[in-house]
Amino acid sequence: MTDHASQLARRFARREALVGVIGLGYVGLPLALTFSEAGHRVLGFDTDRQKVAEIEAQRCYIGHLDAERVRHAVSGDRLRATADFDRLAEPDALIVCVPTPLDEEDEPDLGYVVATAESIAATLRPGQLVILESTTYPGTSEEIVLPRLTATGARCGADFFLAYSPEREDPGNPTFSTGSIPKVVGGADPVSGDLAEALYETVVPRVVRVSSTGAAEATKLTENIFRAVNIALVNELKMVYETLGIDIWEVLDAAETKPFGFMRFDPGPGWGGHCIPIDPIYLASRARRRGAQARFIELAAEINLEMPDWVVDKLADRLGQSGRSLDGARVLLLGIAYKRDVADPRESPAFELIDRLLTRGAEVEYHDPHIPVAPAMRSWPDLPPLASVELTPERLEEADAVLIATDHSAVDYEMVARHARLVVDTRGVLRTLTDKLLSA
Repeated sequence: MTDHASQLARRFARREALVGVIGLGYVGLPLALTFSEAGHRVLGFDTDRQKVAEIEAQRCYIGHLDAERVRHAVSGDRLRATADFDRLAEPDALIVCVPTPLDEEDEPDLGYVVATAESIAATLRPGQLVILESTTYPGTSEEIVLPRLTATGARCGADFFLAYSPEREDPGNPTFSTGSIPKVVGGADPVSGDLAEALYETVVPRVVRVSSTGAAEATKLTENIFRAVNIALVNELKMVYETLGIDIWEVLDAAETKPFGFMRFDPGPGWGGHCIPIDPIYLASRARRRGAQARFIELAAEINLEMPDWVVDKLADRLGQSGRSLDGARVLLLGIAYKRDVADPRESPAFELIDRLLTRGAEVEYHDPHIPVAPAMRSWPDLPPLASVELTPERLEEADAVLIATDHSAVDYEMVARHARLVVDTRGVLRTLTDKLLSA
């Protein structure tokens, strides 16, 4: 190792290093807390001054996180936050957790990664370790980040160090949290990989070393593409089995009893969250640019994107059987978060459902105990302002249909079953309301 590398390794082992976390959202804040709880000093960076102010005031803005963790970290002077990116020279390690969304053409948008790399380059000092955690396509670390850092004249593996370690955050998971999930690490060179491994070994139970940043980037995409493809499979099976008069939920319950060779995935109204709808597109786009096809991945995306239309069509057909139209119907959505018991609406299929219902003339309300006001969304900028309504017997009785889009555990589904005229269940919550249940 170089002198810089040896000194950095010792500082990591002794927990004397300052760890910088860039981006304090659903990935960055839990990571910053995990490092602080392992004995490191952490400086968090974010362009959102409101997030910085909340942290400095010892408040937590992410619902599924324990607010006491933030209070303890800040009051113990283990975590501070800033919007001043001129301070990027202070940390010994910089971990990048910025968004990697899609652009208006549904192509990878690495604007946040590029801007962050340029900010780091502007303050880069000898002996810093830079780790990218943002989900992205293979090649990003060495084709996007590395050239911007070496443009300063510094040498990777000697003056500074670069690695990739994919985030594996699962918001609201009661079993696994940031500090209990193994970390995959790949370095731009062996020394960079060694240093990233040494850093993460201080906070997680196991570090899985791979040969390169590209292999680490591909690992993250593979994990989420596996989920996306299997979600598409059960969504397709749901539609196929319906034509055969078979209940997909009964089939999945039975199949799950096999102790080997089967892993359960549940169908739903589409796909959601930052990872599942986006990561497959990152790899498919990268493959196209290299002259390859990702046909299986693209087919999975096609099936998952069809699901909101399928749900709304089923609702319209059911109303039509009773002589009613979707145009003018009152529809109450239960849940707009992308998954159960979180306050995260990113890429939620509920917004697709709302868009299609409004387009066809329905009057739409929603109830979500975790999201009091529906935020503006990239894919649905023209949706009208919506706020969560109280879930009461009267509101249920007034609705022409109640559509379960997200199966939050705080919802009283027994009350829903008693008072709703028609329940459209996309999550398999209710199984026995044969006279007024529409499984979709």
